[in-house]
Amino acid sequence: MTSNADWRAVVLPLAALALWYALTALDLVNTKLIVPPGAVLDAAWQVVSGGQLLAGLRASLIRDLSGFAAGSAAGILFGLLLGVSRWAERIVGPTFHTLKQISLFAWLPLLSTWLGTGEAAKILFIALSAFYPVALNTFEGVRGVTRAQLEVARVLGFNRLQLAGRLILPAASARIATGLHLALLYAWLATIGAEYLLGSSAQGVGSVVIRGKATFHVELIVVGMLLIGAVGLLLNRLAAAIEGRVLHWRGPGH
Repeated sequence: MTSNADWRAVVLPLAALALWYALTALDLVNTKLIVPPGAVLDAAWQVVSGGQLLAGLRASLIRDLSGFAAGSAAGILFGLLLGVSRWAERIVGPTFHTLKQISLFAWLPLLSTWLGTGEAAKILFIALSAFYPVALNTFEGVRGVTRAQLEVARVLGFNRLQLAGRLILPAASARIATGLHLALLYAWLATIGAEYLLGSSAQGVGSVVIRGKATFHVELIVVGMLLIGAVGLLLNRLAAAIEGRVLHWRGPGH
């Protein structure tokens, strides 16, 4: 069943590739706008052989993981604070729930005004993209701890540290993992957005697309798009695998 499903999943991409090749080979489209697959392969080889691909990918991943780590750590701490403190939820919660409605890209003009278009602005933007899903899922996970579970912890004489480490965090772990999974994907999208919208001078995968647009090399734009999609897919698979391994103790029914 799994093998058949895997084959079915590649039918549409292969059909799209065949159609793309046929349209360009028969000159049924403007090949300056819809470039042939061969031109894309040539552009990809030039980027790889010139060392631009690895350097740009390394720069983007460092930027991405730095922002993801900072935003996720802040999100877990903030979510825990809101979840365990009714006082914090009443004071800070309304502001948090209002700010999360603002489109992430709406922060870019403000960040660029404050910090310019350098690394600090990019990493802060990526951190913001990771912060919200982690904070929200952590908060909801903590609030999912039932009163009965808390009563059992009190009967067992848990202090605050034990309550957090042996009850609250394990109970909220599934939601926290979901938040981290989402944050990893959002951070990658934010990385590309930051590279594209906060200046083209920095190295990164987004610079491949920017360079293709600036020189009207459509094949270079397609190479950049495919690379962005491939990295996003790998990050999604990696997050799912880590999530499954970390939460294996929950069993198949969860």
